[in-house]
Amino acid sequence: MQRDWATLGPKLRGKLHIYCGTLDNFYLNRAVKLTEEFLNTVTNPPAEAEVRYGLDCEHCWNGDPNLPNHISRLRYNTMYVPMILEHIKNSAPEGADLKSWRY
Repeated sequence: MQRDWATLGPKLRGKLHIYCGTLDNFYLNRAVKLTEEFLNTVTNPPAEAEVRYGLDCEHCWNGDPNLPNHISRLRYNTMYVPMILEHIKNSAPEGADLKSWRY
């Protein structure tokens, strides 16, 4: 990613959302930390990425700080669809129909 940021950055800007439980294994946690450090340093373009850590949470922590994973993973759609819709709205071409499919 670092080597190819000039090409990848414009495509990934604002699209990276990384969630990691702090009780995950050392190697995954280290990879997430290194990725976060890299994403925080890029400026052309800025990553605009989100990296969140679930304190004392296990593997596959999904970003919900209020519920345990075994419950929150049952509601991924209610957690992420609003983020997806916001991205569609913000990146739609001028004049795109953003109303007829939202009900």
